[in-house]
Amino acid sequence: MNIVCLDLEGVLVPEIWIAFSKESGIPELKKTTRDEPDYDKLMKWRLGVLKEHGLGLKEIQETIAKIDPIPGAKEFLDELRSFTQVIIISDTFEQFATPLMKKLGWPTIFCNSLVVAENGEITDFQMRCEKSKLTTVKALQSIGYDTIASGDSYNDLAMIRTSKAGFLFKSPENIRQDNPDLPAYETYEELLAAIKEAVK
Repeated sequence: MNIVCLDLEGVLVPEIWIAFSKESGIPELKKTTRDEPDYDKLMKWRLGVLKEHGLGLKEIQETIAKIDPIPGAKEFLDELRSFTQVIIISDTFEQFATPLMKKLGWPTIFCNSLVVAENGEITDFQMRCEKSKLTTVKALQSIGYDTIASGDSYNDLAMIRTSKAGFLFKSPENIRQDNPDLPAYETYEELLAAIKEAVK
């Protein structure tokens, strides 16, 4: 039994924080897991920046409402789900992901949750489990699945390397250079062909 595990941001939808950085005019919020491998550190820093600027969940959700999937992403996902099981494993939060899942045809997503005060301030975040992508892939393997994984960032590498087959997708140059042994693709057609080969 195969199951494909995909990252969300950068693979199926644009990076939410980069979009919000442009919308809010706060350039430092462009930093993502492509730049900072320690997700806990990155999120605590982001929450500090939001607090400093008096921004909360409402403002981020207004930006997310304008985000569309990367062209071809929904068709890729539909085709993938026609021949194998697919789970999106993301370090994003359910409060961010839900409108994007609607635009992608409601695929299954495992993600995290934000702690939001009554005034809309994001006060904290709750990770579903430690090292969520790696932990989830190992859990799937423990119940009889062969995992095939793809992502673009540092926090995807563990699930990619632990899987039966793993691919970088739309990764920045620094991650491709640091991981020359991993196949790296730029188009959904290439990734689909690689996954089809892996599920045989």
